[in-house]
Amino acid sequence: MFMSAAFPSEFRNLEAMLLGQRSAHRHQPASTFEQRAGQLEALLKLIVDNQDRIAAAISADFGHRSPHESKLAEIFPAVSAIGHTLRNLREWMQPSRRRLAVVFLPATAKVHYRPLGVVGIISPWNYPFQLAILPLVAALSAGNRVMLKPSELTPATARIIEELLSELFSPEQVSVVTGGPDVGAAFSSLPFDHLFFTGSTRVGRAVMRAAAENLTPVTLELGGKSPAIVHESFPIDQAADRIAVGKTFNAGQTCIAPDYVLIPRTRVDEFAAAFVAAVTRRFPSLQGNDDYSSVIADGHRRRLQGLIDNAKEHGARVIEINPAAESFDDGLHKMPPTLILDATDEMAVMQEEIFGPVLPVIGYESLDDAIAYVGDRPKPLALYYFDYDDGRVQNVLDRTESGGVTINDTMLHVVQDDLPFGGVGESGMGLYHGHQGFLTFSHQKAVMHQSRLSVTGIFSPPYGKAAAAGIEILSGRWKRRLPWRQ
Repeated sequence: MFMSAAFPSEFRNLEAMLLGQRSAHRHQPASTFEQRAGQLEALLKLIVDNQDRIAAAISADFGHRSPHESKLAEIFPAVSAIGHTLRNLREWMQPSRRRLAVVFLPATAKVHYRPLGVVGIISPWNYPFQLAILPLVAALSAGNRVMLKPSELTPATARIIEELLSELFSPEQVSVVTGGPDVGAAFSSLPFDHLFFTGSTRVGRAVMRAAAENLTPVTLELGGKSPAIVHESFPIDQAADRIAVGKTFNAGQTCIAPDYVLIPRTRVDEFAAAFVAAVTRRFPSLQGNDDYSSVIADGHRRRLQGLIDNAKEHGARVIEINPAAESFDDGLHKMPPTLILDATDEMAVMQEEIFGPVLPVIGYESLDDAIAYVGDRPKPLALYYFDYDDGRVQNVLDRTESGGVTINDTMLHVVQDDLPFGGVGESGMGLYHGHQGFLTFSHQKAVMHQSRLSVTGIFSPPYGKAAAAGIEILSGRWKRRLPWRQ
């Protein structure tokens, strides 16, 4: 057993599960394209056939989640990712030829893409289906076996994930593990061949520490404070509307939601008015509105209210957007979108990821100041810049660092199957989606085939003139034209 001496007995079933998948992988270390495609096609059909049940389970977990949002944010990305993978997987699986130095010819070199083995996936609560299924699709496309731990904060969704996946896969191929933080801690301590985690930076640190004990490589999809910068020339109504869509989708509970806005100081009030109008137009009421989602739990709503209260205490102007003047005390834990104007660094709302429908707005004097403000802080998971001038757009791209970027809108880069997704610095490490996900969960094995005829024998003792001449060539002590100077 891997860790019998130290592993609590109540979690030994996790260890047994891993051992079972490891044994199965040893007996069949690499599945064929047909096998992988068959798994993905069956998974695609299962998701489509059960999409209403999945949306209902998510809504039950949230108190209320718009079924349209759930299908847009959970079902569509999963279906799209599987379709993209099926269209490209045969090509991805082919060994890729690499170049050799002339002295090694006519040998050949290729990279072969091999499954890592058993992959552990820990998924979060905010998109509890999508963020479990997308890494699963990537891991399966690379030929791996998977143990999946959904969030305990969305138990109804976890149950339906477990039900659907157990219907489709044997436990030796895919196993779902449910339970609370203690199970999650034990899960992250298992010696997987790769561990994939989506969640908060705080928990990500703990996951990485646990994985380090086993030298388990990790992919961490975290978060952070993703800024939206609006140039003074950009139409304020358009910027406000697009930022409002990104901020109110899933009630702001999105890792790449715009966390705060940087706007020219003279246009702060104009932006606030446009943002209020945009939210009111889309949500004339909130409490009974099926299109507006709840905050996941009352504890999270209290945390968000604490951020608002703290901002007020530090002198912020707070605008609650409640068009129908509704009460929010009926247990649905919905929360009205709220603007915090004149936010400053000493406010708690600017010190942690918000993850809810609260939007600080900060005025800047020049675009250089806005760029410097972003650069002085941890690298965010996403950045949004609003400007139709290509030169300024390139300037912002060159001078800022973030996991990804959408120009003149929010969040759209994450649903492009052919773009990699991931963080940088404190917002995460590693990439997935599409081909990048296949590569993340594959071992890229270097394979060189020596030919019958080879000159490399001159590089072994006893060394002679031929070896000396060959070494001169290999070390570059001969005149040649450099390719970039031709």
